[in-house]
Amino acid sequence: MAEGTPLLNRKSSSSDSQINNSRLYLAVFSAVLGNFNFGYSLVYSSPVLPKFKSPDADPRLRMDTEQAAWFGSIYSLGAAAGGLGAMLLNDLVGRKLSIMMSAVPSTIGYMLMGGAVDLWMLHLGRFLTGVAGGMTAASIPVYISEISHRKVRGALGSCPQITAVFGTLTLYALGLVVPWRWLAVAGAVPAMLMVFLLTCMPSSPRRLLSLGREQHAEKNLRWLRGSNYNTHAELRAIQHSINTQVRISWSQLAKPIYYKPIAISVVMRFLQQMTGITPILVYLEPIFAKSSVSLEPRYDAAIVGAVRLFSVAVAASLMDKAGRKALLYTSSMLMFLSSLTLTMISHTTPCPPGPAPHNLTALGYHSQNELGSVLQAVQQSTASLIPLISTVVFIFGYAMGWGPITWLLMSEVLPLVARGVASGLCVTVSWLTAFVLTHVFTHLVDTYGLYVPYLMFTVVCVLCLLFNAVCIPETRNRSLEEIENYFRTGRSFTINQDHPSVLTS
Repeated sequence: MAEGTPLLNRKSSSSDSQINNSRLYLAVFSAVLGNFNFGYSLVYSSPVLPKFKSPDADPRLRMDTEQAAWFGSIYSLGAAAGGLGAMLLNDLVGRKLSIMMSAVPSTIGYMLMGGAVDLWMLHLGRFLTGVAGGMTAASIPVYISEISHRKVRGALGSCPQITAVFGTLTLYALGLVVPWRWLAVAGAVPAMLMVFLLTCMPSSPRRLLSLGREQHAEKNLRWLRGSNYNTHAELRAIQHSINTQVRISWSQLAKPIYYKPIAISVVMRFLQQMTGITPILVYLEPIFAKSSVSLEPRYDAAIVGAVRLFSVAVAASLMDKAGRKALLYTSSMLMFLSSLTLTMISHTTPCPPGPAPHNLTALGYHSQNELGSVLQAVQQSTASLIPLISTVVFIFGYAMGWGPITWLLMSEVLPLVARGVASGLCVTVSWLTAFVLTHVFTHLVDTYGLYVPYLMFTVVCVLCLLFNAVCIPETRNRSLEEIENYFRTGRSFTINQDHPSVLTS
């Protein structure tokens, strides 16, 4: 077996050199339009809530603190429902059709918000766009991982996060100039474009093989890899992985090959939300207004969106070079330092000015008083930028690691036989956590200020560091079959690439 390994690797390398990924990139682009829509709809409340809470708002749509908390958080509740729906749809109709079906609640939700004349229309529309977001979050990463070649799977696996961030930035930018009703109307466009493009894209070859449709799977894989690519080796590796899978029962979930990857994925999604990323993005403009940042909150939000897009692009370029764990360490440390800074800033109160000296002349006192006022103004102006800088660093850190890598690892480590259901479970846990956190966040800020939420986020970042060190395996340059073998053999943090039962795809 050891003697045949170099020959297998030479054949694989020869086959890899004949890959043409242009159609694969088109298929990925078509799918991640759903993530663009997800990022857009997630932060829709950020520029809109200040308008609904202002005295000038339409009386029928004006919101108090509780109504604003529901408008911000009900999206996450809808996303949890969408994740549950994806648990069924992923295995019932396939990943591609699940993605396409998300356009239905998305479009209806945007139309309700765009034409809202009462609060229930805003809340229902927000809930429905959340349902669509949950469906796409559960389906798109799995679809991309199953159609991607292992050499580009890391970079393409970060595309859902990149396009979600781009959707967020687009919303912030349009929010500077476009009224809130037209923001909702614009949100329906990407979903319709996604459906149109996906009708021309192939289904996952891995899923087709699991259904026994070998010829269709071979045709789709050749379409994705190019006409000169030898599909037989990859199809054999996929078929071998499928053949080693059995339909699992509840009792079999006690086996490490099932419970370990599912537990890792669920805990990662839970910790990802507990870092506070969703409430920070959803309430970004109100947070900046409360932090007394010198720039207007809407411009601060746009700056954060641009930095987030840049950091995700950096993460995508490093994903298959630095490795997943190294980026997660960097991400956790940056988030910890920035959230700790925000905690200290929000807990610090300015000292009252001391009494003026009595031995100064009137002219000297006035000159010194003017100088003191100038210095105080400069100090306040500089200090007012610290919350913006810290938030930018926090977003940069999150988008470099815990944002895209959590999505990617979920699609990589989950066993094929339970991938559809388990991915839906991960998304459901993630968004239920986000719902509770986003709803409670508003009340915590009103009662205690920003100090208590930021302190909690700081503690969670420490837990992220520990979890990455102890539990998360390095999957860089590993095929999906090798990753499954890692959990099957129970090896600790090292995947044996030359294990005899592994076929490299």
